[in-house]
Amino acid sequence: MPAADVLRELRARRDVMMIVGVIGAGQLARMMIPAAVELGIELRVLAEADGMSAGLAAVGVGDYRDRDAVLAFADTVDVLTFDHEHVPQEILRELVDRGVAVHPGPDALLYAQDKLLMREKLTELGLPVPDWARVENSDELAAFLSDHGSRAVVKTPRGGYDGKGVRVVRAADEADDWFAALTEGDALLVEELVDFSRELAQQVARRPSGEIVSWPLVETVQADGVCSEVIAPAPHSAGRLADVARQIAVTVAEGIGVTGALAVELFQTTDGRLLVNELAMRPHNSGHWSMDGSTTGQFEQHLRAVLDLPLGSTEIHDEWSVMVNILGGPVEGTLADRYATAMSQHPSVKVHNYGKAPRPGRKVGHVTAVGDDLDDVTYQARAAAAHFAD
Repeated sequence: MPAADVLRELRARRDVMMIVGVIGAGQLARMMIPAAVELGIELRVLAEADGMSAGLAAVGVGDYRDRDAVLAFADTVDVLTFDHEHVPQEILRELVDRGVAVHPGPDALLYAQDKLLMREKLTELGLPVPDWARVENSDELAAFLSDHGSRAVVKTPRGGYDGKGVRVVRAADEADDWFAALTEGDALLVEELVDFSRELAQQVARRPSGEIVSWPLVETVQADGVCSEVIAPAPHSAGRLADVARQIAVTVAEGIGVTGALAVELFQTTDGRLLVNELAMRPHNSGHWSMDGSTTGQFEQHLRAVLDLPLGSTEIHDEWSVMVNILGGPVEGTLADRYATAMSQHPSVKVHNYGKAPRPGRKVGHVTAVGDDLDDVTYQARAAAAHFAD
């Protein structure tokens, strides 16, 4: 049956207006499900394996690198989007050539998949970034170190996340193993070790017709390379700082052609500048607070954007929102075993469970507290999250 007929039959059988397909079944896809239900959208997920976080909406199991599996899945949806940025470019471009609506598209995702290309593009757009270079061997790294105080950050251009593929070095031989693993023509990214006072994130959403909305600039707190807390809005960020951050994110979204949610991770330097650190072209950990603290949360907004629907208000409900990740979870039992105590002692806190088995360092859920007193909101969020960890 032709793909168009398959879609018509699926929509009629389920009485839904549109079908959105998500490649990847992690917690980001899972948190799109309630937003899709509220909008009357069917969400279909291609999972990498059985039992994944977004298994509630999984309609099949397939490798995102498997051309045939991805193309067959795409035939059953109106719009294709992603839980991660790792689908190979050749598959993405074949999807577009076949007329599939892919958001964000391959021309944008290219810069989320390769950090060297991202740095080149951001520099071309005139955006502030750390001083950086492409290095193919230890001699080139040694030269960069010599020019930057004998300290630098080396990154693998592809595949790194949550601190993986990132290494602070003080001598060129500290990256020898990564250089040895390079294939011909490949390189590593080296950047100055930025002297920053805090990390921030600016999130926007853009639809294909060009409309853009933004959420408040937020402060992110990292633990061992993983986001542990988010404060929205970032304290002491009103005025010029927030305006500059928003303009940076809008420039990225328009300059790269991002459709859907975009998070721009930023360093605020000790002398007050903003530098772009990373990009994420999907819902992002820095935006989880918006599910409970904003009129339109990032997951609903992402669905609106990829379907080219009018975007929702990003007005905040309370003066402050604090999100704390649940990392690792309990040594024994499940998160649900801790509900009674956490919920009775912190009834104002919202708990989000990702349906994952506890494991050291793993993101298994998050909690969000909102209110007008930042100290109290922070305490409530941290104390509630602590009930789920040992």
